[in-house]
Amino acid sequence: MPTTTVTSSRDLDLVSSLLARAFADDPVLRWMQPDRGRDKQIFDVLIRWVHGADAVIDLAEHDAEPMGAAVWDPPGARMSALQQIGSVQGFLRACRGRIRRGVLLEQEFAKRRPREPHWYLGQVGAAVQGRGVGTALLTTGIERVDGPAYLESSNEANVPLYERFGFEVREAVTLPLDGPTVWTMYRRG
Repeated sequence: MPTTTVTSSRDLDLVSSLLARAFADDPVLRWMQPDRGRDKQIFDVLIRWVHGADAVIDLAEHDAEPMGAAVWDPPGARMSALQQIGSVQGFLRACRGRIRRGVLLEQEFAKRRPREPHWYLGQVGAAVQGRGVGTALLTTGIERVDGPAYLESSNEANVPLYERFGFEVREAVTLPLDGPTVWTMYRRG
């Protein structure tokens, strides 16, 4: 019987590739950059610069084949000046003329994120759906966190999955410039 295992990973190239595949049809990613050829570059920037070295990265394998990943920021994580510079440079290259959308996205969510200490689930994605990869990643993450956690879901179909893990919708936010709706979710722990 096929099994899904989750382990810690620092293979940033593999994780970026998996998340690019998992988010290929993501409405926020397509709103920010319609060119699918830049997806991996965007996830490289997110993982290397926005989340950085303090991020906890989980890799899911299904029958020993890499299938998904999750990226968590621990409570109190803040971007250093170097990370900020790296992320701006990276996003300018990856998003080109659509960088304003990334700025608006960050502004919208910066004012909505919880002020109290919490874990932030930046990304969780399965390159192939329906094999329990997302559930395995969330199970591992929630067992580790065992406390307050926050996420932003760009796919309404995923909201029930997060609710099974104790997350509750706080707000549905429609992004500016004809952007998609994103659901902010919080888990009390």
